[in-house]
Amino acid sequence: MCQNSGLAEISRARQEWEEEVGKLPARQQKFMTVSSVPVKALYTPEDIRDLDYMKDLNFPGSYPYTRGVQKNMYRGRLWTMRQFSGFATAKESNERYRYLLSQGQTGLSVAFDMPTIMGYDSDHPRAFGEVGRVGVAIDSLDDMETLFSQIPLDKITTSMTINAPAAVLWCLYIATAEKQGVPPHKLGGTIQNDILKEYIAQKSWIFPPEPSLRLITDIFAFAAQHVPKWNTVSISGYHIREAGSTAVQELAFTLADGFAYVEAGIAAGLDVDTFAPRLSFFFNSHMDFFEEIAKYRAARRIWARRMKEKYGAKDERSLLMRFHTQTAGCSLTAQQPENNIIRTAYEALAAVLGGTQSLHTNSMDEVLALPTEKAVRIALRTQQIIAEETGVANTIDPLAGSYFVEALTNQMEEECEKYFERIEAFGGVLPAIDAGFFQQEIADAAYRYQQEIEKKERIIVGVNEYVTDEELGIELLKIDPRIEEEQKARVRKVRETRDNIVCANRLEALRQAASGPDNLIPLILDAVRAYATEGEIIQVFRDVFGTYKEKPIF
Repeated sequence: MCQNSGLAEISRARQEWEEEVGKLPARQQKFMTVSSVPVKALYTPEDIRDLDYMKDLNFPGSYPYTRGVQKNMYRGRLWTMRQFSGFATAKESNERYRYLLSQGQTGLSVAFDMPTIMGYDSDHPRAFGEVGRVGVAIDSLDDMETLFSQIPLDKITTSMTINAPAAVLWCLYIATAEKQGVPPHKLGGTIQNDILKEYIAQKSWIFPPEPSLRLITDIFAFAAQHVPKWNTVSISGYHIREAGSTAVQELAFTLADGFAYVEAGIAAGLDVDTFAPRLSFFFNSHMDFFEEIAKYRAARRIWARRMKEKYGAKDERSLLMRFHTQTAGCSLTAQQPENNIIRTAYEALAAVLGGTQSLHTNSMDEVLALPTEKAVRIALRTQQIIAEETGVANTIDPLAGSYFVEALTNQMEEECEKYFERIEAFGGVLPAIDAGFFQQEIADAAYRYQQEIEKKERIIVGVNEYVTDEELGIELLKIDPRIEEEQKARVRKVRETRDNIVCANRLEALRQAASGPDNLIPLILDAVRAYATEGEIIQVFRDVFGTYKEKPIF
């Protein structure tokens, strides 16, 4: 990027500058990113001396896609604005969805309650006290039909945050669309379906890794043939970061999971270009503005190079890292919750400047409860103000060429490669999970971060500095406990009114197929069309596949 003679002159001038700066007063603090990476006082062309524009950056929409996956990015179309929402029963959530769409939201993002996430019906003993609390309760096709009532599924895209039972919820969605007269090939959306991240960070697994990966590759194959517009996995760094990882760990572990899914698909006999174009990603946007932007830019470059050079992908779509971003829930504070509006705005801006395709902005009250309608509206307006008023969407990748941003991007890539080598030394992602490698790395990073806060090496406004004694001044959403009894009655009614002979036969057919090699998605679809409940289908898989138990690490 700069001639050697020019670099020598810059180096001499920088040394003189540093001598002068060293004589000036300076704040006594550690200058570092949120991930505790030291930040230099000044970045110059010396820090990107080896950067080759065409090889390392190139133009937006051109390999290796560092500057974005679309040629005209937001000048062509703004990112999809989603608000992660769902609570109580399908009826209440449907009302919230229709409200958000009326306010300018352009895609839906479904939050499920814990019983649904763990594969239990609402009337199961283990669901007690959790029904509809942190998301919407979905037990059967009846609930999914209600959830999307009056919402045309061929006109909007839907993202569903569900992992271990993802195949079941996806089939419920497909069957709901059929009820609306919408064929599968017209559906667009995403299921998270990222079970490896669950073993690493979020811990909402059900089955062991091998049958879990089988369900995922079955989805790959079925979607490629029948639901071609659907993103079959949202490979998720978000929850890795929420568990306490650094930005580099989030990036490296997420990409390693992505490569593991690619290898699983190939091992299942699929051509990489039949399923890789529908792999998507889901990243966190934390408080360190430039570190986050660099993370997204490095992510695109690493993915494209590895897909092309290692896995032999030939379809350009297989090389494109398309990702959704959510602002960092772990950065929000219960103290002075209005400050969270400000945090979310900066995190959202970083995601946009980093080139995200889709964005969710957290509400100010989410650290305390599910968000109120007012808080959700403010969060959505945050995105709309960024899009319509700030001017940041007028040009593509406006921070490209920044010595600091490019140096951080390169550093991210280098540190990721070191992690890839360590993971490979274990024999890959699954052996590394079994050894507790990812879990220990994240735990160590989270502990270090907390120590920095407690020592005031890292200031969190309203928590360890600028503290006030004000009482909480915002209203919180409360879930009526009667919701649980209503949902229990609803699922019982489904069981009473369906054709139980047909349902039992289809569950038995699914059981037989699960014991063999056949693709399970058509059998799951048959079962949900007969109004088999999620819990009944998951129990079939528990019986055949068993359940997973994590090895403790100390």
